[in-house]
Amino acid sequence: MKNFTWGHGVVIALLAFIVFILSMMFLFPNGQKNSEMVTDNYYEEELQYQDVIDSKKRADELQEKPVYSQDVQGIKITFPKEYNHSNTTVKFVLNRTDDQNLDIKKSVDLDANKSFIIPAQVLKVGNYTLRLSWTKDKTDYRMDYDVIWK
Repeated sequence: MKNFTWGHGVVIALLAFIVFILSMMFLFPNGQKNSEMVTDNYYEEELQYQDVIDSKKRADELQEKPVYSQDVQGIKITFPKEYNHSNTTVKFVLNRTDDQNLDIKKSVDLDANKSFIIPAQVLKVGNYTLRLSWTKDKTDYRMDYDVIWK
């Protein structure tokens, strides 16, 4: 029987490392699952991001904010009582984190209850990011919500 030398140890360590890396590539391929960009116009939107930061800051400073809830009918956003369809325009983008084909982008009108619903029929089970933007009396606001639809 041959003696075990440091050269044998190096070869065994290298082989173990190669097996480890290959097993990570083939056993856990989910690392590439969320590799697509959130938006096609990423760089153009990045240039306008200061406006988004300002809109989010204004929304954080509001006394009463829109309230997010979800039930079997869908995702419901309810605005405070001083909001209405004459002084407020509302847009939302619902980004699916793993499949941009399921994204929803829409402008909506508030109903008599100062709210709107994203119907359950258009939603698939999974994670979304809801970007709610609104303009009230010529001032822009924005809030983002992480949504898990079950």
